[in-house]
Amino acid sequence: MTQLAHPTLARTLVPRSSLVRNVALVLGGAALVALIAQVEIPLKPVPVTLQTLAVLLVGAALGWKRGAASMTTYLLAGAAGLPVFAGGSAGLAKFAGPTGGYLLSYVFAAALVGWLVQRYALDRKSAGAALAMLAASAVIYAFGLTWLGLVTGLKGQALLTAGLTPFLVGDALKIGLAALLLPGAWALARRR
Repeated sequence: MTQLAHPTLARTLVPRSSLVRNVALVLGGAALVALIAQVEIPLKPVPVTLQTLAVLLVGAALGWKRGAASMTTYLLAGAAGLPVFAGGSAGLAKFAGPTGGYLLSYVFAAALVGWLVQRYALDRKSAGAALAMLAASAVIYAFGLTWLGLVTGLKGQALLTAGLTPFLVGDALKIGLAALLLPGAWALARRR
């Protein structure tokens, strides 16, 4: 197995590891995604949210294990009925609907961006951060479009029009923002 040699932003800011710290980071990441998910433009069948920005930032800041744990916590909270999904929605039915694949992808997207950050330190420079975010976004679209197609029966261009095209400009802006925020946070961390 390849060594993940680079510390995460969270580990750099709070270097002492403990169970309490790890739980607080995981819960904090889940809470951030839940809060940002409420910023929504209600499109059908999939709304536009800032949720993916938070997923990518949480994965990068916490690393692959805690990032995946944080997104799993987020999904379990929503499944249990806490109003953490877009528009304050919740429940197991969300996973059977058109957004189910996007939601489930968050665990894998956060893990991927976290792994890329820990393996290659891609979050230290804007271009690297953008590359890591782009790779994780591809995971989100792969899961999301696959599930959306299964649930709605949409195929080809109709599927892309419903589940990809409306989000491309917004996702490019989110990736750009993350590509600025992460190196900026590292610059502040180095000054400490």
